Amino acid sequence: MKKILLFILSAVLILPHINAEGEGEREKKEKSKADSIKTGWTFGALPVVAYDRDIGFKYGALVNFYNFGDGSRYPMYDHSLYLEYSRTTKGSNLLQFQYDADRLIPGIRTAFEARYATEQGLDFYGFNGYQAKYDHAFETEDDTANYISRMFYRQDRKLIRIKADFSGDLPVNNLKWFAGVEFYHNRIDTINLDKLNKGKEEDLLPPVEGGLYQNYLNWGIIPANEATGGIHTLLKAGIIFDTRDNEPNPMRGIWTDAVFIIAPGFLGDKNMTYGKLAITHRQYFTIIPRNLNFAYRLSYQGKLFGEIPSYMLPLIFNSPPNKTRDGLGGRNTVRGLLRNRVVGEGYLYGNAELRWKFIHTKLFKQNFHIALSAFFDAGMVVQEYEVNTSNVPDDILINGKTYSKSDFFTTGKDKPHFGTGAGIRFVLNDNFILAFDYGFALRPDDDGGRAPYIDLDWLF
Repeated sequence: MKKILLFILSAVLILPHINAEGEGEREKKEKSKADSIKTGWTFGALPVVAYDRDIGFKYGALVNFYNFGDGSRYPMYDHSLYLEYSRTTKGSNLLQFQYDADRLIPGIRTAFEARYATEQGLDFYGFNGYQAKYDHAFETEDDTANYISRMFYRQDRKLIRIKADFSGDLPVNNLKWFAGVEFYHNRIDTINLDKLNKGKEEDLLPPVEGGLYQNYLNWGIIPANEATGGIHTLLKAGIIFDTRDNEPNPMRGIWTDAVFIIAPGFLGDKNMTYGKLAITHRQYFTIIPRNLNFAYRLSYQGKLFGEIPSYMLPLIFNSPPNKTRDGLGGRNTVRGLLRNRVVGEGYLYGNAELRWKFIHTKLFKQNFHIALSAFFDAGMVVQEYEVNTSNVPDDILINGKTYSKSDFFTTGKDKPHFGTGAGIRFVLNDNFILAFDYGFALRPDDDGGRAPYIDLDWLF
């Protein structure tokens, strides 16, 4: 699947005019700290333009507003408001609002998110990592002997998510309490080929007999009562230890959190109660002050009790203001891997990253710098989702071709999935961070090959 991603960034147009450190007069290089402090409102904005031959033309915009107040806490802000809207000509949509502040309620950090997303090609590769085989040939048209459809490993999802998180200081230095609630309205379906093929005269997607997701339903691996998704409300509580010198763009410090998540059955439509624990440790080391540092993240997230519905398994939880993510695999967890390639009831994953801020300057009277990074990511399933393959036939007929059970399943425990790559960041006022990463899976035949990512912020 080919994509063309175009982000129009004003900084790129200005780069020829940037004077890196070491150029010009000494007094220009050593501007006073007061001159770099920002006050009041500022913002960063970007248009979003993309094309995908199956999903259609994508268009939209995002903007992030920051209020630094009187500047006494810069680069920490008083209020942050984030808005994003995009849609495609085939009907996929993303509408998202986020608010983050520690001045709305005195002494309490408040983070709020409302998100509506429709995805006509959400990745679905099965469960338990390498136990679910991935065969690139199934979605590669050039392999005529094995090709099924470009949408074989896809499903349709409509998601409403509303969340509110709160945190505040405890009597111990750098230690905070955390509590929150998340509401999910998931609607899952197979791919709508008629809609995706609408308006096409050639390059049509072939019938796929429901794809992998429909086959998992037919084989009874996914229970019938989970086939179309459901409604769930999650209650969260935990503690946070945070000594970072700068929250969105840290050079040194520790950020560790432990979050308990409970989904009471009576707050959903499936009467399914379950609990999870997420523990994440992040640490940042300064190598060269202001310019070079090393950061790493280690996380365990697993089920404590109950039964987690299959469509809620991919969620990766973080303490505020970080977002709840899909994973493992993709931009937010293990770069280079296919998104949702590693799905189970419990995960262990980690990231290591070297960050070099090699240009510092002013852009439109705003603080601006550019950073390069090199990273190494890994993740695996450590608690398996129960997969019963007794109803899977030895000979599987799809689109007139016969496949064996071993084409879809293997035995044995999952093993680590590795990804590596490099990236670049354009950073405005140490808060608005435009991120470009390029990741490679070290086992491309099993995890996908390589992928570019365009997003906001550092990974952690």
